[in-house]
Amino acid sequence: MRQYLVAVDVGTGSARAGVFDRHGAMLSRATHPILMQRPRENHAEHDSENIWKAVCLSVRSAMADAAIDPARVAAIGFDATCSLVARGKSGEQVSVSTTGEDRFDTVVWLDHRAINEADFLTASHHPVLDFAGGSISPEMQIPKLMWLKKHLPQSWSRAAYFFDLADFLTWKASGSAARSNCTLTAKWNFLAHEQQGWRNDYLELAGIGDLKERAALPASTVAPGQAVGTLSAKAADELGLDTQCRVATGMIDAYAGALGALGGSLDNHVEKNVALIAGTSSCLVALTPNRIHGRSLWGPYWQAVLPDHWLVEGGQSATGALLDHIVRMHAAGGEPDAALHRRIVDRVMVLRAGEGEGFASRLHVLPDFHGNRSPLADPHARGVISGLTLDTSFDSLCALYWRTAVSIALSTRHVLDAMEGFGYRTTTLHVAGGHIHNPLLMELYADATGKRVVVPQTSDAVLLGTAMTAAAAGGVYDSLAKAGAAMYPGCEERQPDRSRASVYERDYNKFLAMYRHREELDRL
Repeated sequence: MRQYLVAVDVGTGSARAGVFDRHGAMLSRATHPILMQRPRENHAEHDSENIWKAVCLSVRSAMADAAIDPARVAAIGFDATCSLVARGKSGEQVSVSTTGEDRFDTVVWLDHRAINEADFLTASHHPVLDFAGGSISPEMQIPKLMWLKKHLPQSWSRAAYFFDLADFLTWKASGSAARSNCTLTAKWNFLAHEQQGWRNDYLELAGIGDLKERAALPASTVAPGQAVGTLSAKAADELGLDTQCRVATGMIDAYAGALGALGGSLDNHVEKNVALIAGTSSCLVALTPNRIHGRSLWGPYWQAVLPDHWLVEGGQSATGALLDHIVRMHAAGGEPDAALHRRIVDRVMVLRAGEGEGFASRLHVLPDFHGNRSPLADPHARGVISGLTLDTSFDSLCALYWRTAVSIALSTRHVLDAMEGFGYRTTTLHVAGGHIHNPLLMELYADATGKRVVVPQTSDAVLLGTAMTAAAAGGVYDSLAKAGAAMYPGCEERQPDRSRASVYERDYNKFLAMYRHREELDRL
């Protein structure tokens, strides 16, 4: 009987695979790194064949560790960053790089080369923008495609497919070019709630009126929790599975994490909950049966994750990446590996215990080092640090690290406040991702936002969410909500420390004042 699931997550730096049973227990996990090149400022590129190889190695390793017969695997699911893959008529790689190398055929999600194209689309005020928060980010696919057609016309003319990375993975696995409703609604401005999801006038405005033919884009999509087919013979051999294994439709990684984090509440007032998927960047995801618009919040996207629900997303473009940057740039820092982060966190705890509220109290940070995704929707925004001295000691690094962590939590509150201002009513923050291993951030997410914080009892909510979609697609459960309820592992809760509320209220007021002052400087 096929009761096991394989979940694959492709992040910015690695591919991970997990093997799960029908109750949501992860039996094994394996990781393999992937390549990324940065040929120019704001350019970042992957090699999709390198990604697929990493996926196959990870799946084979995880299956070996779990000691599961492939004939017992019901389905495989894929999630990935919202990166853009280009392929030719015969499936060959097509360069997206100014270096001209075909192997670099994937524009990484964090690539901001298309910032001018995004600005152009935002200034158009096209009705499509009503379902993108009123603005277009350079992290979305339409501006990236505009850039490619303008700057790499030979690659454009050679292309026969453009895929969101998650859809590329399901294509490699099954041979089906079907696209996920999750990816197209959230990153391609596809309006799933309308009978004609593609707005031809919008594509013409963008100068890519031939996109649907050039990218082999379908008129309809496949919902999360459904299957696009079964594994091809070639993919089954490469993955170490069999051709009876179903392939679930792909998911954006943050949305898979939201599904894993919110799984236990999908059929119980899910609209009162927000998922915070916090790693290199951070995404705040809310699901609601009601359509609520909100400027600077991505969406609302119809059925991007859950049937009969809209999804809205707020986010921070650099959070874990920002802490890494602070560690790397400081004179007392170095390569920001896990050991150095732990050493800094431990020292911050000691310094806070000794100095109390006065520790680093004159340091203030705006965390927009890679633009502001929400609630300002300003990719041109820049970070600010106020209160630096000539001190270059390790303790000064710890002080700056602490205040950067505070700024990340305050930025989370800023997004939550915007959501609530538009009509979202949330009480609980479900946190998943790498930040759950940072005690400073976990303390701050509760204390600085004033929200009840819930952490699912799983080591990997993103893989769990992807396994939930595989369970529904593989027929282990007959709906995504039922898979979520059955596979959710329970949680740990943290209530905010109300005695610190006044401290963080002052910090938040200073945080907002810094935004006003930055705006004043930009106007001069």
